[in-house]
Amino acid sequence: MRVGIGYDVHAFDDARPLVLGGVAIPDVPGLAGHSDADVVAHAIADALLGACGLGDIGDHFPATDAWKGVSGLALLGEVVTKLRSAGWEPSNVDVSIVAERPRMGPHRAAMCRSLAGALGVEEGQVSVKATTTDGLGFTGRAEGIACLAIAAVKPLV
Repeated sequence: MRVGIGYDVHAFDDARPLVLGGVAIPDVPGLAGHSDADVVAHAIADALLGACGLGDIGDHFPATDAWKGVSGLALLGEVVTKLRSAGWEPSNVDVSIVAERPRMGPHRAAMCRSLAGALGVEEGQVSVKATTTDGLGFTGRAEGIACLAIAAVKPLV
């Protein structure tokens, strides 16, 4: 078994919808980015790639027209394909979303379902948590959202 860590940050953008863990969250600003700016999916992708020694999300999905606006879940599907080609598969992922808003509790179960589907694992193999920074830093000032992810991978059998 191998383990990797991922981290992603995006600033808020009032002109875009908010998508976290593949789930559209209504009535709040979205995030700025080249793709859909899904910080949760991006952090998981980096964690999985890192666990397998396959570089990072920027290596595989550069900010080109080919990846403009692409769904974070689609990127995760591509990452899982790359992992399998290298002889690995996801074992589990654990995510911590850092944001003052929106409240994540009502959306966590949907995120776990969505992410599990994209990763090809059972829902119980995905954990999504959230925290605030009590008003400190850029997330505390509600300027954006950050996400930390850790992923374990195991050899294909």
